[in-house]
Amino acid sequence: MAKATWNGTVIAESDRFEVVEGNVYFPPESIRAEHFKPTDTHTVCGWKGTASYYSVVVDGEENKDAAWYYPEPKDAAANIRDHVAFWKGVTIEK
Repeated sequence: MAKATWNGTVIAESDRFEVVEGNVYFPPESIRAEHFKPTDTHTVCGWKGTASYYSVVVDGEENKDAAWYYPEPKDAAANIRDHVAFWKGVTIEK
């Protein structure tokens, strides 16, 4: 079981997840959508592809670009398509 929390609120939880480069990637159905707001931010990884970002919002506080995912990953990263990973103070327990 893996769980992501920010500001004392669980924002994702699943017993099924992927770990890539030390980051836990949660399947899309495991995130609590009410806490996620799409942003216009994108970054590129040489072997995973182009990442898109979400801001995490809890109790009116926003953690900009604290979550990312790969909607169209390269073949080598197909296992994390649409899975969400976190940083910027989001706590991951597994």
